[in-house]
Amino acid sequence: MTREHYIPFNKEFLLEQQIAAFAEDQQKAADFKKFFDIIEHYYHYESFNLNRNLKQHYALYDPDLSEKEREGFIGKSDFGVFKKTLLKVLERGNYYRINEDILKEAFQESDLIGLNLAIDFNAFKDYELYARGHHKAKEKVKKYFFWKKEVEIEYYDRVLIYLNYSDADYLTAKKVKLGKMPIDPGSIALKIFKRVPKNDLETIFPNAIPKMSLKDKMLLWVPGVFGGISLLSAKVIPALINMYDAYQTGETIDLLNSKTSLNQGLIALGILAAYCFRQYNNFINKKIRYSKTLSDSLYFKNVGNNSGAFYSLLNSSEEEALKETILAYAFLNRSQTPSTAEELDSQIESWFSSHLKTELDFDVNDALLKLKSIGIGIETNGKWQVIPLNEALIKIDELWDSVFEYNQK
Repeated sequence: MTREHYIPFNKEFLLEQQIAAFAEDQQKAADFKKFFDIIEHYYHYESFNLNRNLKQHYALYDPDLSEKEREGFIGKSDFGVFKKTLLKVLERGNYYRINEDILKEAFQESDLIGLNLAIDFNAFKDYELYARGHHKAKEKVKKYFFWKKEVEIEYYDRVLIYLNYSDADYLTAKKVKLGKMPIDPGSIALKIFKRVPKNDLETIFPNAIPKMSLKDKMLLWVPGVFGGISLLSAKVIPALINMYDAYQTGETIDLLNSKTSLNQGLIALGILAAYCFRQYNNFINKKIRYSKTLSDSLYFKNVGNNSGAFYSLLNSSEEEALKETILAYAFLNRSQTPSTAEELDSQIESWFSSHLKTELDFDVNDALLKLKSIGIGIETNGKWQVIPLNEALIKIDELWDSVFEYNQK
């Protein structure tokens, strides 16, 4: 996987790291803490407005609301505004869209469940998956009988699945059974999961149905059909025919040989039936493991659903914005001379690599735009600098004063 903009450390930890750089100047350290607090509250206010916007324009499509509640938002909820705002929040939180190639690869391969899943995409007018953060972990996967193999599996730290369900008329035309759908047609479902295997992304689709792979079918039907025909034609049927012919003609039956041949054939058929049952039972066990995986996802990996997912998204986007702003300001504040965006980007990424052993792609342009928008970052001929901490505190306070203008004369 490529490097991400996502910063995999919480805001308090990064604050402590930056305050440590001001250890020799207690006043600066105290001012930086105040600066952090006021910026955090300002971004929290921005998130509050985004949340209100999202909830209003999502309400008409929210499957958790009753039909009567949704009717109250006809003419008030705008799908275009909702989708635009959602994408803004995702981008702000450093989520990125998982492309079709990765999805196709996940549908064809499986790291943990070893099972093919069928998904009826006619149910969706549109679907998208977004991820943030990734890591690798060693897992033991059952291969043959009691043998388990240790494999390295890639996980996404967070995955948002966006499912825009088709309208009832379209679903009826496509012969989708509406009664079996877990959600009303025309609704939009949002779910956030944590620690999702990259090659098992299909497991988070709500309508994924286990099916036999070509290998499973071959192991079940080829030995069963050909072995059964071979045994019947070579052992069982000839023995029965000989016994019947002898009975019809009145000849003496070689009972011992006939019984032996018949018994051998029946025993072989029993063994073949046991083999086929075992192969089918393997498939059933895989389905049980899939059900367990699904259960774990619902109980332990699910972070948020539908409008409840907004709080998780907004919290993470708020933190990412705060971390980027604080890092950019701290490094420019400590710099003796103005820096270009490329120089600042290199300094911050090198710091993460050397101090925290983490490789990431710091979104320096976004961070600098944030500094400029709140009036504490200044660009001159492609080089950036920030105003001193004591002035930055006054500037942010003025910004807060202008949020509500009810007392302005």
